[in-house]
Amino acid sequence: MTVTNVRNLLAVLFLISGIAQAEVPLNQLTDSESRSGWKLLFDGKSFDGWRNFKKDGLSDGWKIVDGAMVREGKGAGDIITDKKYKAFELSLEYNISPGGNSGVMFHVTEDNNTPWKSGPEIQVQDNVDGHDPQKAGWLYQLYKPTPPSWAKDQTEKIDSTRPAGQWNQLYIRIAEDNCEVVMNGVRYYTFKLGSADWNKRVAASKFAPYETFGSAGSGHICLQDHGNLVSYRNVKIRELSDSGAVPQPIDGTLALESALAFPELKWEDWEAVDEAGNLRPMRIIELADAGDGSGRLFAISQQGGIWIFENRADVKEAKLFYDRRGKVKDWKSPGANEEGLLGLAPHPDFKNNGHVYIYYTHPTEKKSVISRITVSEDDPNRAAADSETVIMEIDQPFQNHNGGSMEFGPDGYLYIGLGDGGYRNDPYAAGQDLSKILGKILRIDVDKTDGDRKYGIPADNPFVQHKGAHGEIYAYGLRNPWRIAFDSKTGDLWCGDVGQELWEEVDLITKGGNYGWSMREGSYPFGNTAVESPNPPIGPIWEYDHRVGRSITGGRVYRSDRLPELEGKYLYADYVTGCVWALDYDQQAGRVRKNLQIFGGDVPVLAFGEDANGEVYYLTQSARGECIYRFEAAKK
Repeated sequence: MTVTNVRNLLAVLFLISGIAQAEVPLNQLTDSESRSGWKLLFDGKSFDGWRNFKKDGLSDGWKIVDGAMVREGKGAGDIITDKKYKAFELSLEYNISPGGNSGVMFHVTEDNNTPWKSGPEIQVQDNVDGHDPQKAGWLYQLYKPTPPSWAKDQTEKIDSTRPAGQWNQLYIRIAEDNCEVVMNGVRYYTFKLGSADWNKRVAASKFAPYETFGSAGSGHICLQDHGNLVSYRNVKIRELSDSGAVPQPIDGTLALESALAFPELKWEDWEAVDEAGNLRPMRIIELADAGDGSGRLFAISQQGGIWIFENRADVKEAKLFYDRRGKVKDWKSPGANEEGLLGLAPHPDFKNNGHVYIYYTHPTEKKSVISRITVSEDDPNRAAADSETVIMEIDQPFQNHNGGSMEFGPDGYLYIGLGDGGYRNDPYAAGQDLSKILGKILRIDVDKTDGDRKYGIPADNPFVQHKGAHGEIYAYGLRNPWRIAFDSKTGDLWCGDVGQELWEEVDLITKGGNYGWSMREGSYPFGNTAVESPNPPIGPIWEYDHRVGRSITGGRVYRSDRLPELEGKYLYADYVTGCVWALDYDQQAGRVRKNLQIFGGDVPVLAFGEDANGEVYYLTQSARGECIYRFEAAKK
């Protein structure tokens, strides 16, 4: 087959695929990748760094076609990297031809006559018309995709591979502590080289006679020639240290430290130990200015308490404004750590109408509730006990990915962040389906009613006229927005969206925007479900991988003049690793200027809050009730 025919075949296959491709720059590193230690193994222009197995050069059977390395002719032969690698992560995209077969091997040595006698092989093939019963992504004769231990259906068959002619992303991690393979964003399996399980599987395979198989500890990466047309591109590697740590994706650090914002604050009617003697730490997940000129702040606990207090450093007590403790899902019950009281938003005219909107998960039913409570006529620091009015109820199929962040926009409408309903892999395909309300940012008018609805739908919502769509939808394609926040100066809507296996992302939400889930995770392919969508995916403005962090806490743009070094920067965190960063984003240029580290770990931030002065606080869990912190210039 000639190069021209290869190019024409690839073009036709791309056109008929019908699935949006990832917006990763071709054979380039993203800003995040370049900051966190990834390197290119193929630049799209030459085969520098590659050669045939046990050869000094490269055969004519491998060509570069439209930025892809293509096994194009007979006798192409297996190719390997010049360099040997020990512990690493490899990310690449492959496109297999109909009926085709290939593979990616690691720790290949050249003391055998073929690479497969030393290097374990991850299959690359056409799963429909391929000539091997082991599918793409399987570790040949050793491991195949298995559900995680917590999955409800342990017999579930996993196949996230896209058909021949479409690009698939393969991620491989090889390290002493753990190895894993992820296909199109879905984790297939994990394994440990040299473990008892590994040795047992090898002994039962065709590789048993070869002493060097999978035991070299380091070696070349190999792309297999199995006699079929196959293409590879976006081939990237990140070498790992012995500890497995990777560089932070940062451009520097800020000389800041943490300080309790209200060191004398006590919470009315709260004790760290309940009547049964169980520890019940305070868990603050929202802090919002009342917006009535009083300088008071609302704070909510995931357990269901809503407090209000004066925004003074020496404030002594937070008054219990409204109490739903025991009347929301207990976040400490099995599987419910993402449930409870999750959001609060004072009405823009709270000074006159006294309305506050809350979002919580029902204590006994699988649903989320958005309701309105109203301040008491007798006490400005209490809500009337009988004032709750349910505005909206949303069925939830699972216990996680509830979202729950709410905020009024500059337009006076209430914006609500909803996750995709939970579990994994978006099983109901909610993210891209406009007939489903989950996996979306909603926008509603709480000052109007419409028939049986206790709210109105703004006439300019983007999908009001879209057949079968929920008119409440403002944006879609979100997995679990935690959390959303408006920039108090520009009105931009920021969102931190929690990822699944590989990527966490920061999005700027626009009207009608599609943020990709579950066709994509961040900028990268996810799964193999073809979905009709009215709008193409919008890439995140920033993302970081799961070696850096595993659960983003979306933040807020700092607008106080107290710390000039933070002005205009988006403060966000990762709950699992405890890192906190400041993102300097150039909206006009559409790129990040700098990502700066505030804390390098051990600060598990649940959420961020903001007061009327644009001061940003971070919120945590504490058995002492010390949950609200702010940033201070480091003492010299």
